Amino acid sequence: MKQFLSDRVVKAARSVYSVMIERNPGLIRDRKYHLKTHRQCCSGKDLVDWLMNQNEGLQSRSQAVGIWQVLVDEGILVHVKHELNFHDKDTQFYRFQNSQFGLNHITNEKDSDDELQESLSLLSQLGPDALLTMILRKGPSQRSAEDLEVIYEELLHVKAVAHLSTSVRKELAAVLVFESHAKAGTVLFSQGDKGTSWYIIWKGSVNVITHGKGLVTTLHEGEDFGQLALLNDAPRAATIILREDNCHFLRVDKQDFIRILKDVEANTVRLQEHGKTVLVLEKSTNCAGQGGAGNNSKYTVMSGTPEKILEHLLETIKLDANGNDALDPCVTDFLLTHKVFMPYSQLCSSLEHYYRAELSEGSVQEKAAYILNIKRKVVKLIGQWVALFSLLLKEDPTVVDFLETLKKEVAADYRLSSILKEQFREKRRTKVLENGYQSLGRNQPFDWFSHCEEHMGRLQPIGAHDKVLYEIYNPDNKPLTLMLPVNASVQDVMSAIVKPGGDHVLVKMNSTGERVQLKLDATSVYTALGLNERLFICTSSQVDQLVPLKEQQSPEGGTADILEQIGSKDLASELANYDWELFTAMHEVELVYYIFGRHKFPGAITANLERFVRRFNEVQYWVVTELCLCEDLVKRALLLKKFIKIASVLKEQKNLNSFFAVMFGLSNSAVQRLYKTWERIPNKTKRVYCTYERLMDPSRNHRAYRLAVVKLSPPYIPFMPLLLKDMTFIHEGNPNYLDKLVNFEKMQMLAKTLKIVRECRSQPYVPSSPQRGLADRMFLDGAAPRISTCSDYALPLRSPTNIRHYIQSLKVIDNQRKLTQLSRTLEC
Repeated sequence: MKQFLSDRVVKAARSVYSVMIERNPGLIRDRKYHLKTHRQCCSGKDLVDWLMNQNEGLQSRSQAVGIWQVLVDEGILVHVKHELNFHDKDTQFYRFQNSQFGLNHITNEKDSDDELQESLSLLSQLGPDALLTMILRKGPSQRSAEDLEVIYEELLHVKAVAHLSTSVRKELAAVLVFESHAKAGTVLFSQGDKGTSWYIIWKGSVNVITHGKGLVTTLHEGEDFGQLALLNDAPRAATIILREDNCHFLRVDKQDFIRILKDVEANTVRLQEHGKTVLVLEKSTNCAGQGGAGNNSKYTVMSGTPEKILEHLLETIKLDANGNDALDPCVTDFLLTHKVFMPYSQLCSSLEHYYRAELSEGSVQEKAAYILNIKRKVVKLIGQWVALFSLLLKEDPTVVDFLETLKKEVAADYRLSSILKEQFREKRRTKVLENGYQSLGRNQPFDWFSHCEEHMGRLQPIGAHDKVLYEIYNPDNKPLTLMLPVNASVQDVMSAIVKPGGDHVLVKMNSTGERVQLKLDATSVYTALGLNERLFICTSSQVDQLVPLKEQQSPEGGTADILEQIGSKDLASELANYDWELFTAMHEVELVYYIFGRHKFPGAITANLERFVRRFNEVQYWVVTELCLCEDLVKRALLLKKFIKIASVLKEQKNLNSFFAVMFGLSNSAVQRLYKTWERIPNKTKRVYCTYERLMDPSRNHRAYRLAVVKLSPPYIPFMPLLLKDMTFIHEGNPNYLDKLVNFEKMQMLAKTLKIVRECRSQPYVPSSPQRGLADRMFLDGAAPRISTCSDYALPLRSPTNIRHYIQSLKVIDNQRKLTQLSRTLEC
């Protein structure tokens, strides 16, 4: 893989060099500096300037520096003094190794622009990694504030530091030292050596060996070693040997390690009640934030009891004359995750307590001011709670009773209701701009949910109290259909079908015939079914005799003829429309239920999220199924090209979930082995596919994808499986409680992902035909051969209604063994 990538980098360098020589031959010339002449070279600044002029997509000079750093790392561009880092300076000079790499490449003027943009696209994707390595190679004292922020962002996704606080990670960013070793078998340190450093594996892997036991374990990228000897001031407990060539490490030396630990303890404030710690705060320098008292200090909640965390956050809420100050982000973090540690009943009880709180000492005026102030803060927090959860709160009777109780008091006191009315008025103004509504409803009676709107999409969200159509099969494969609550238990389902006291069981079976007998207390089993899974009711003795339905195993045939008649952009647009409806139908709190386990939240459902995740799998296997069921080689090649074009359009329409689903389908082994089919794909199309493959690279925790997403503005549909992976990473790497106190920093990390989901949907989504960009240049410059002419019956197929019906009714094979067999039948 590395050699393949290096070859592509060399090819890209040839294109860049050729265009540079052709258009700006004067860039490479003799240069004098400090009475010394450097022959035939360019300055770093000139190279960056030239690149910025060639590619309008570059948003900063640092991006251009990253591109040149890729060529420096490959040895294609060399500093005259052989320095490893590229510098954007007039006084730093570089030479192209054109004779060694054959850069004197002649290209047609017609193709040079396309080749240059493709080359810069590849180098732009590799640039951030090269730039990061360059930053890490700098000494800690040489790193700028921007450098430290880049390192900190990377540490957020490193397993070894997942459990550390934000402040510790920021301090680590300032002291980490980059260390690399070229050869496998190198001994990093030996058992019994003095402990001087802590190591994090940045790239590669190592073997851990101890006396008497030999190889104990192997550590990989993101894992760490050497910390124990520093903590205990003891000799090394094992020998560390490089397992492969070219390993990179991030090293923290002992003095820095000890200092950071001391700094953390010095900046930690513990509040106690009755001899027990109830709140742990961390102090850091910040001019704005929680609890700022004019001394640039900020107190961040690290852990605490639920009530004390809530009390502290209420104290941080600031109120101007109209109560319109923005809430601290920590308040939103608390509200988005509170169900993990503080169920509705407990939160309502605590809010009621603080709302009724009184001052025990002081004048009448002081007591009245205190009561009004705390009530306004509670009302403002509740307003944000309702804004975040909207109509979901109406599903819980405890919450409804609590809000109804406060509603009369708030409505009767203008000083309280005005806080929310102003907030709701801003929301309504936004709706006026979006939808052209004429009335702002200034005189409407106060209601907590006055700003909440019913879901307007064609696909409605599944509510906790909704009923859904269950389809359950007998052993003879005859279906039974019945309407039951979405969160019905297995016991409820069976009671509706068979008489109690029998030997019946409910079984879930997939297309491979794998059976799972469901427990009686399991809930929401129908909406949690995976792709091509079905429910069967039978006696215990009949379980082993169950066989998958025909519809589970394979569709009757492919739909290549239908797909041929539908334009790629039309298909992608309808995919986007449907995906957006699925995406907006789920509430972000469903991610919390999904990761922690729905059963831990009584009454909670994850049906909408599961429907969206199932859609990803469906689109992925749709691609593989259609290609493996298309027997004609020429048609199959055109279909493969069409799917790559669909991926291009999906990416341009910012539908990343379906983009990755299509790409995962194309990377399936059953498709990759179709060599004759791939050979018929035009080279330009292959290059586009290779570019998109880079976005799928899972290294550094899908860093290529994350860098691409950072540049997007809402609305867009994110790659949901990766968001779920992020939340699982946070959940499994951090305990819910520390010394019996809620680990609030974990909740903030989880809330960060939930906010990404909210941000993606913060603007209305209007899929439209993408601009003539990469997809058009790659696919539309030449006339593609057609298998058949457009017949009269093809016209109805192209209507949005028919295309929508098609993409909502995909029939797929998800049995990998069967797909591989079909693939081998097509091409031995």
